[in-house]
Amino acid sequence: MSKRDYYEVLGVSRDVDAKELKKAYRKLAMKYHPDRNPDDKEAEAKFKEATEAYEILGDEQKRGAYDRYGHAGVDPNAAGGGFGGGGGGANFSDIFGDVFGDIFGGGGGGRGGRGGPQRGSDLRYTMDLTLEEAVRGVEKKIRVPTLTSCTTCDGSGAKPGTSPKTCGTCQGQGQIRMQQGFFSVQQTCPSCRGQGTTIDDPCTSCHGRGVKEETKTLSVKIPAGVDTGDRIRLSGEGEAGAMGGPAGDLYVQVSVREHELFHRDGRNLYCDVPISIVDAALGGELEVPTLDGRVKLKIPAETQSGKLFRLRGKGVTPVRGGAAGDLLCRVQVETPVNLTSEQKDLLMKFQESLTGEKHSPQKKSWFEGVKRFFEDI
Repeated sequence: MSKRDYYEVLGVSRDVDAKELKKAYRKLAMKYHPDRNPDDKEAEAKFKEATEAYEILGDEQKRGAYDRYGHAGVDPNAAGGGFGGGGGGANFSDIFGDVFGDIFGGGGGGRGGRGGPQRGSDLRYTMDLTLEEAVRGVEKKIRVPTLTSCTTCDGSGAKPGTSPKTCGTCQGQGQIRMQQGFFSVQQTCPSCRGQGTTIDDPCTSCHGRGVKEETKTLSVKIPAGVDTGDRIRLSGEGEAGAMGGPAGDLYVQVSVREHELFHRDGRNLYCDVPISIVDAALGGELEVPTLDGRVKLKIPAETQSGKLFRLRGKGVTPVRGGAAGDLLCRVQVETPVNLTSEQKDLLMKFQESLTGEKHSPQKKSWFEGVKRFFEDI
């Protein structure tokens, strides 16, 4: 019986890219997987058919031969070598690892987990800053606990004069294969823990780890305009790599503390400014703080509580560039407290002098709203 076209099997067009090809195979493989369809010969046949199609089309050289000559170009009995042949293509377990590795945590056909230099882990350090430091920029020294390469053994983990040996269990692969039902599953080698090498005579300084715990002092330059959540990357200042590999990076995470006067929102600053009832009614001028010093703020007559006044350019210049933001001052009219009898009498007389609705611009509309509310109940 003639085989179906591989593109038709996977349900893709002939110009499909590698990403979409893998996606199509993965969908079919998950659908017809023998573990999901026990004792279903038809599902098993479709699973094998899809796997064969992906093995050919997923290999650039084999796909080219198939596009030119069809099934004859990848026939294992022909000169080119085909599915399951010795043409250097991936075997079935390689495909399993490549396509399903991100689901089951496996590697790509035994290519991962081998011994040799490995990059060190990245580190994170949270730096607390005041608002002034974040806005203006600052340079600070920090102490970071980390793992550094052992100078005694140069990071090899072996005693000076000796060297690590190839693991006899996994033959340096870092992984071993175990047959589990339909698949050959690979696992981390228990003897070398994935390193691919073992150490018979470990270094006495690091006890075979190749790294030592130390605390180092670093100088970190914080640019002006940073905000909570921004990160600064210090290349190569993370943990030392294993087996002489490169060090990871250190990420300094910025956290800006709350300020006593200002609240920041992006490039703008907000500030609550208390004013007296007299200044609100008659108007006046008062000093307000900014990060650059004090400035005069003119309060017009009949100012209501909650009104915002904008001081342009008195905010924050963003770290990624652009114009400086503004400072928005929100006035809060204060009610007088601790009044004397004389002051209370004066206020009573003042209240009696306020006849009509023209002195309370919001009072009429508010009471009308209350009246409508109760009428609708």
